[in-house]
Amino acid sequence: MSPPCSRNARLEKALVGRAQVGTHPDHLFGKETSWVKAMDQSLSDDQRRAKRVRRFTIGVSLAMIVFCNAIVLVGLWASGMNLDELAATPDVFNSKQDICLRLGWQPVTGVTEPVRLCSEWINLSDPSGKTHQLQREIKFRQGPDGQYYLDRAGQADYRLLISVLAVVAVIAFGLVAKWYLVGWYRLRLESAAGHGATIVH
Repeated sequence: MSPPCSRNARLEKALVGRAQVGTHPDHLFGKETSWVKAMDQSLSDDQRRAKRVRRFTIGVSLAMIVFCNAIVLVGLWASGMNLDELAATPDVFNSKQDICLRLGWQPVTGVTEPVRLCSEWINLSDPSGKTHQLQREIKFRQGPDGQYYLDRAGQADYRLLISVLAVVAVIAFGLVAKWYLVGWYRLRLESAAGHGATIVH
C-alpha cells in the first residue's frame, strides 16, 4: 500500500495535466482560427454576391435602355408623327419673299366674317420651286394695326406634349422594372446562400 504523500503527489500531477490540456494555447488558437475562417468565408460570400448583383444590375440597365428606346421608336413610327413638323414654325405666306398664287377664305379670331388670305404661294428662297400651301389647322388673329398674324395661342399642338409624356412613362416603367428585377435577384441569391448554410450545419 502506497503512502498518502505519494498518492497526493500523483493526484496533483493528474489535475495539473488536465488543467494544462484544457488551457493549452493550441486549443485556444484553434478555436479562434476556426472563427476567423468562418468570418472570412462569410465576407467572401457577401462580396461574391455583391459582384454578381452589380453585374446583373449593369446587364438589366443595358437591356432596359435598348428595350425602352425600341418602344419609343416603334410608338413614333406607329403614330405617324413627324418630329420635324412638330418643332418647326408653321409655313405661312410672307409678302416680302413669296408670290401668292391663290387666295382662300380663312376664319380669323376676333373677326366675325371669314377673310381672304393667300392659301398657296411660291417661296422665292426655296430652290426646289415647289408651291407652299396653307395648313388647315393654322389659325389667324387680327392685330391692333389691322394686320393678320399667326394665332399661336390657338396653334397649340398637343401631340408634342403627348409624345413627351409617353417618353417619360416609358422611362419610369424601365426604372421600376430595373428596381424590381435587381431586388428579386438579390433576394434569390440571399435565399440560396441561406439554404446552403442550413444544409452545411
